[in-house]
Amino acid sequence: MSAADLSKLVVQSYITDDQRIVDDQARAQFLYQMGGGGASADQLVQVLGKDATLAAVDLSKVPALMTSVNDLSYAMQNADQSEIASARNYALSFTSVFGKSVPPAYIDLGNFVQILGQQSSDTTVQQLSSQVLSNIRQTLIAEKHGSGKRGATGVAIYYPNSSLYRSPYSGPKSYTVIANRFTQNSLWDDFLAFHYNSRSFDSATREPVVPASNLPSRAPGIGLINVSALRLSSDSAAPGQPVTMRADISGTNIGNIYLFVGYYDQNSNSIFVADTDFLESPDTQQVDGVYYPKWGSHEAFTVKFDWDPYVFTISDGQNTAVALFTPLQYGASAADAIYSVDGLYTFASGGDRLNARLNFRDGKMVSVFGITGQADTGAPHEIIPQTGDSFTILEKWLQLDSQGKVQKTFYQESQMSLSFTGQPFTWQETYAAQGSYIIGFVVTDLDGNSQEVYSQVNVK
Repeated sequence: MSAADLSKLVVQSYITDDQRIVDDQARAQFLYQMGGGGASADQLVQVLGKDATLAAVDLSKVPALMTSVNDLSYAMQNADQSEIASARNYALSFTSVFGKSVPPAYIDLGNFVQILGQQSSDTTVQQLSSQVLSNIRQTLIAEKHGSGKRGATGVAIYYPNSSLYRSPYSGPKSYTVIANRFTQNSLWDDFLAFHYNSRSFDSATREPVVPASNLPSRAPGIGLINVSALRLSSDSAAPGQPVTMRADISGTNIGNIYLFVGYYDQNSNSIFVADTDFLESPDTQQVDGVYYPKWGSHEAFTVKFDWDPYVFTISDGQNTAVALFTPLQYGASAADAIYSVDGLYTFASGGDRLNARLNFRDGKMVSVFGITGQADTGAPHEIIPQTGDSFTILEKWLQLDSQGKVQKTFYQESQMSLSFTGQPFTWQETYAAQGSYIIGFVVTDLDGNSQEVYSQVNVK
């Protein structure tokens, strides 16, 4: 058969024809290792295929795709840069290799140009965005993505926020070395230098670009956001007696708004971060299955949330531990959103430990990823849990100074580890322990910067 026909079969058979799934004995052993049992091959395919992506590309079609990307890159010099930053912020992204404290630097190119075509007021950018998407589709021989990766088109591209772009480790100094062949033939790096350093370029430019240090620095996604003081319906809460939170917000480039809940430990003058979550916008937009909030541009609006004092836990069937579920991907509803729990994964065989992340959707663990590299940076790879392996949750703490301001953020291991013993990990909610809590809203702009408003509540 031809290489193209073989490529199609590789993509079509991915996960669906995995021998660990279709063979009854192998599937039983595989399910036991994953902490479940009794699922059919079709059911297991649905679970494991949710977050899968795979594409086969015809390299002879790549030059045409490059030309369309270059044409778009050149035209974007004349477009509203905040509209482009908005498309970057909301496009489907992939796991960050630069740490959990910064937004992912790699986004789906096809989804980006679709959102850009919807967001941009520039007709030329709209037309060229459509051409890029058309060329992506012509370049692909076959493409597959699961329901958890809606919006994936088979081609990703590097597009960091301004802080990552300015870093010598994640910005153009390293990117033009790692992606040297691409940057020698592409205007994409020229566009990024214009986007973040106002460095103009012409359509014939073909050279890796590292902006000079004397060029002005800018962040098109930065927001001019005003957030009022937090108003509470009561200074105490109890099971079944929620506190209503309100704040008035106005400004430009509003990205996401989050709930924040932290337990205040008076003895150490620090806050244990107990919960964070997306606040849903009344106007949720959708492009090719990727959902994102639209908060308006200038007029003030009021955000309201009723906080019933819940925190969330993970159970392995025997032990239960409180966990911070960090929102990763906005969804059409809370059940569609993706959340992660960070921790340390210990392999029963050899006892090696690795920074890891559990991903959850709709109360169920859908994947486990280990992170290689220093601290929490590096390339992610999927881990298939084995019996006896364990996961220790990392608790996030905020150390305060004498003025009540955050002095530093640190992580410490939970006192209890969860074990993979054949039982599935479950996500549960439980009422928060009695004590003093800090609750509030965190408003982020399109560049990842945030403004916070908090108040103190006593949980009885």
